[in-house]
Order: sequence, then C-alpha cells, then structure tokens
Amino acid sequence: MPITYGAQQNGLLCGYRFSPTECGEPIDLAQAVEWLKQPAGDASFIWLHFDLTAATSQAWMQANLPLAPEFFEALQQGSRSTRIEDAQDNLIAVVNDVAYEFAFDPSEIATLWMSVDARLAVSARAHPLRSIDRLREAVKQGVRFGSSVDLLNHLLEDQGDVLVRIVREATLKVDSIEDSLLRGRLDRRRAELGQLRRVLVRLQRLLAPEPGALFRLLRQPPPWVAATDLDELRQATEEFSLVIRDLAALQERIKLLQEEIAAQVGEQTNRSLFTLTMVTVLALPINITTGFFGMNVGGIPFGEHKHGFLVVVLFVVVFTAVAGWLAFRNRDR
Repeated sequence: MPITYGAQQNGLLCGYRFSPTECGEPIDLAQAVEWLKQPAGDASFIWLHFDLTAATSQAWMQANLPLAPEFFEALQQGSRSTRIEDAQDNLIAVVNDVAYEFAFDPSEIATLWMSVDARLAVSARAHPLRSIDRLREAVKQGVRFGSSVDLLNHLLEDQGDVLVRIVREATLKVDSIEDSLLRGRLDRRRAELGQLRRVLVRLQRLLAPEPGALFRLLRQPPPWVAATDLDELRQATEEFSLVIRDLAALQERIKLLQEEIAAQVGEQTNRSLFTLTMVTVLALPINITTGFFGMNVGGIPFGEHKHGFLVVVLFVVVFTAVAGWLAFRNRDR
C-alpha cells in the first residue's frame, strides 16, 4: 500500500525504494527495516521522510535506522546555516528552505535535516517545505535516481529553483515600491520594504552554504560517493551560490531605496518645519503689536489719531509682507 502524504507511522510521511532501472516504489517502515537487513546488492537505496512533530519519530529512527550520531546532534541544534558534511562516511545535510505557503515572512523559513549513505537517505522536518514537495512530485512523476546522492542533488536543485522564484517575486515587489517612490506615493510601502529586507537577510544567512564544510567534503568525500555525483553536487552548490549573490545584490538595492525614502521623508519634514517656523515668525509682529495696543495704559501711540488703527494695520501688513518675501526668497536660493 502506498504511503500517503501525512500518514503518521512513527512520523513517516513518505517512503520509497529506488533502483537504477526502476522508478520509486512506495515502502513502509517495516519493509524498510527488513530491506536494510539484507546484504547490499545493486545500487538500490531507500528514502524515508519523517515529520519531527510526531513524538515517536526520533526515538524510532534511533532504534531502527543505522544513522550517525551527528544526525541527531544536528536535530537537537535546531536551525542553522545550510551545510553538507561528512560524518563517519555519512553525508549530514542541514538544508534551510521556505514553508510551502511562503508569504515573505521570516517565521516561514524552516529547516530540513538529511542523512545520506549508499543505501539509505533519511530526511526530517517540522514544517512542510516547498523543495520536499517538489521532490515528492518528481518521484510520483517517475523521475529515476541512480544513487542517494543523486536524490540529494535533486533536492538542492529544487531548493535553488524555489530560491530563484523567491528572488524574482521579491524583485517585482521592489520594482513596485520603486515606482511608488518615483510617483511620490509611498503610503505604507516603507514598512513592506523593511520587512522584505529582513526576510532576504535571513534567507541569505541561513541558505548560504558553509564554505568550510563544503570544501572539506568535496576534497575528501566518502568512498562510496561516485565521481559523477560529486561533480553534480559541486555544480549544484555553485549555482546555489550564484543565486545567493543575486540575493545580496537585491538587498543592496533595497538598502539604497530605504536611504532614498529616508532622504525624502527628511526633506518633507524639514519643509514642514520651515513652513511652521515661518508662520510663527511672521505672526510675531501681529502678536506683539496686539499685546502693546491691548494694554490699558496711557500714552498709547495713535490713541488720539482718527486714522490710528489703519496706520497700525498698514504697518503690520507691510512689515509681514516684506519679512515673508525675504524669508522665502532666501529659501528658493
């Protein structure tokens, strides 16, 4: 019976047995354990994918699967930067990916842990991931894998495709924000731009492969890894690094846009403060004159003059107009 997605058999989400001449055949945990007990024959291998939210998943893996202790140590460490390293002739991969319904939220970046040897590939995750879903779809469509490392390479390629799509979507968002900036209609786009930059920074920090671990692996790979698989792994990581560079370039573009927006906001603030200051200064003669002539004391100028009020009003208007003209003329310069 095929293992359906979401089936909880000690946390197993899906299981397949691969051979060089056949497509992936669904397999359950009991069949996987019995198959691993048999002596190695051809280049067949099995892939088991687990859900770490199941309480019994890690305990079952420790009790029934020949996995290196470094794999479980990586599970306990939680999310870290992407890396692939050799541990007792087992490839331990920590792959960070985005959740299936990714909406540019930093909390939607999750981790996939893998342990790969010649006969067994085990992957585990706590949240649904896009790259794993693409890999499972490829298996259903009949894609063949010559080795377990070939499966890992396919996963890295799918992850790279997902990252390329994210970069494209982020670029479209930045283009839209830049158009709003040129039209002078920012509205709430400033907050969106800041959130987008935080997501890209987190993606770059988590998804960028650790060069030291990868260099050691490519220099001294496990003996069972074929040269063709190693070349494909090197090519996949190089292409992945190119995407990370595009991600860094997009971050720099967002940073420049944020600086431009900050400059525009600062200019608008200065303009508003200048206008408020000018209004206050120009209203000062009127307030002073009103205060003086409002005092109920003797000797008020023009108190006995029949046109005294008009004279004072004319003086205040002329003084205010001249002061305003001088102030705004200096501002235009």
